[in-house]
Amino acid sequence: MTDVIRLRGLRARGFHGVLAHERQQGQTFVVDVALDIDTAPAATSDDLMDTVDYAALAERLRDVIGGEPVNLIETLAERLAAVCLADPRVQTVTVELHKPEAPVTVPVEDISVTIRRPRP
Repeated sequence: MTDVIRLRGLRARGFHGVLAHERQQGQTFVVDVALDIDTAPAATSDDLMDTVDYAALAERLRDVIGGEPVNLIETLAERLAAVCLADPRVQTVTVELHKPEAPVTVPVEDISVTIRRPRP
């Protein structure tokens, strides 16, 4: 049995996309992550060292979004999942990456991709 730690609505500016203006002007990306993790050790010890430090994780996710540009949000989501899985306590991660300013020719509220990755 696992517990879940969620981080929702992390916003960061990135320069990802296929189109030149996406790479030049950038846009806001929003990420939600759900970490499957056993929180019992942290609950017992009441020590941050026994769980995922979500403040530090948020900073690492922000840095990936603001980092090296990629063409596809699928690629960016994969990189975000890898950051989460770098913590050996995370058993599985679900990443939902939103691109609310995606350049599409019809009105849409949001474009997103959701991936789920287990620990290799």
